[in-house]
Amino acid sequence: MDKERYQLKQLVRYLESVRGRHTELVTVYVPAGYNLNIKINQLSDEAGTAGNIQSKTVRTNVVTAIERMITELRRFKQTPPNGLALFSGNVSEVEGKPDFRAWAINPPEPIRNNLYRCDSTFITEPLKELIEPKHTFGLVVVDLRDAAVAFLKGNSIVPVKEIESAVMGKFKAGGQSAGRFHRIRENQIVEFMKRTSALMSTVFREKKVEGIVVGGPGPAKEDLVDNYLSSDIKKLILGMVDIGYTGEQGLKELLAKSEDLFHQEEIYSEKKIVDRFLLHLAKDDGLESYGEEEVMKNLKNGTVELLILSESLPMDTVDRFSAEAEKFGTKIELISVDFPEGIQLKELGGIAAILRYKV
Repeated sequence: MDKERYQLKQLVRYLESVRGRHTELVTVYVPAGYNLNIKINQLSDEAGTAGNIQSKTVRTNVVTAIERMITELRRFKQTPPNGLALFSGNVSEVEGKPDFRAWAINPPEPIRNNLYRCDSTFITEPLKELIEPKHTFGLVVVDLRDAAVAFLKGNSIVPVKEIESAVMGKFKAGGQSAGRFHRIRENQIVEFMKRTSALMSTVFREKKVEGIVVGGPGPAKEDLVDNYLSSDIKKLILGMVDIGYTGEQGLKELLAKSEDLFHQEEIYSEKKIVDRFLLHLAKDDGLESYGEEEVMKNLKNGTVELLILSESLPMDTVDRFSAEAEKFGTKIELISVDFPEGIQLKELGGIAAILRYKV
């Protein structure tokens, strides 16, 4: 994850946490190519309309927020190539002590939304869509007991739904002939496979996934793929993987065993970075360093080859360590907490390094 994306994610998380006491937080999206003068005139009109708000406090907050936003817009001679996302309002958590702030964000990709909204929260969804991973894959784990469907988006497994089967065990129920028991069980298997296939079609067509990996502890996965999937879903299958579990644990195991299928995904590049650090830590070869004090000392000595920072760290900490690393041309990697190794890094304090040589 690059630093700009990290900073934008942190800002979006902050904006999402802000709550207005009334509908007084202003959000504006200016699409690429839009005339800024038109948008400024629109906001001036909105400020005039806001002057009719009965509550003096709300009226003041809305008008001030709009005026701050107009000031931000006037800093630009023209709309940036990707448009603008603007947020303004009183973000104070203390009643009676206003703290008006405004942000004008150059998005990483073109904005298509043309929006003005005054609400008790900032509208961040259009901006979040631009910083979320662009590649989405499907994950399915299945056996004759249950099935689970999920998305893989960047570093994150996003569970969608689990369904249970009604398939009887292999042992014959009392009072039934072997033939009749077998037919009932086979019908139950067929019904469960059809339900699983229908779920996959509904979920993966809607999100238009780029590929699907299916895993499971037995032959049910092969049966599902070979005999029950529609042609458009079947052609998206990247591979089938033997795993020991289903459910949430199975999804994690499936992802861990599918590295060759998702080798270009961000989760694996970050995983390899943390794995490399953990290997040095396990070997105790003196080429690893972690903890705020120790890593900063090594940075100042110029002995750090790779600085590894968790995205869970405060932005000022990331900025402080990044600034020191840049003095020596040290490479910096920001690691998310959406996978086990990323969580392990966070639990180690979120600051680690691989050294150029043993100190």
